Amino acid sequence: MTTSSRTNTLSTPMPGVHPVLLRLRDTLVKNVLPPVVVLAILIGLWEALCSHPGAALPPPSQVLNDTWELIIHPFYDYGGNDKGMGWQVLASLERVAYGYLLAVVVGISLGVLVGQSTWALRGLDPVFQVLRTVPPLAWLPISLAGFQDSTPSAIFVIFITAIWPIIINTSVGVRNIPEDYRNVARVIRLNGMEYFTRIMLPAAAPYIFSGLRIGVGLSWLAIVAAEMLIGGVGIGFFIWDAWNASMLSDIVLALIYVGIVGFILDRIVAFIGQCVTRGTTQS
Repeated sequence: MTTSSRTNTLSTPMPGVHPVLLRLRDTLVKNVLPPVVVLAILIGLWEALCSHPGAALPPPSQVLNDTWELIIHPFYDYGGNDKGMGWQVLASLERVAYGYLLAVVVGISLGVLVGQSTWALRGLDPVFQVLRTVPPLAWLPISLAGFQDSTPSAIFVIFITAIWPIIINTSVGVRNIPEDYRNVARVIRLNGMEYFTRIMLPAAAPYIFSGLRIGVGLSWLAIVAAEMLIGGVGIGFFIWDAWNASMLSDIVLALIYVGIVGFILDRIVAFIGQCVTRGTTQS
């Protein structure tokens, strides 16, 4: 059988099978099966490499056994910092929400200013380029000295980490608005707000959401690192506390949580971006 005939055979609807089931099958085969196979291979390698006596890291089977109570009881609360993984993640997400939303508002505003004004571009862009190279944790001592409290200090670190890609991508999107769009706005005499909502925002939306996706990923990275230093309830401090107690299985579980939550945050921002940009394109 030739390649083309095999392709035609696979693409031909099976008699008696509902088209929805066929689409579901195709989705599972194309999007679900490959990562599942790769994940199974990686877990198998991990188990094989770490199962021998004297291994530095625990195998997956030991991680599952050691952390089973944490997995099935994510929201226990015994007081103080002794809380389940669910509360630890929610505490970190609360800090990320405050810092990230503040970065979105300030970042988009400054990005529009830099993109619209040549004077602002020349004056502010060098400052932004210098400050954005400062590592996130380097801001923590300054924020602790200024705020005298760990929570606003962590929020500031998230803010200062996430704001730079938002500013840069927004300004690039505004500067790349086609001149024809600007001419149309002049001809129909749009005021400032109408120009922002009907021309600037729809044209720059793909750039803005690219910056927002980068910013939310950096926010999640920054809070995990900052919480290792500031203490309190949070997934970062949980990891550091588990390290001090030599509980490697707990650290592995926390890293899995961190990765899953980071992936979900990125997907949420990407989904919102698709909805917004699709709507603005249609309009």
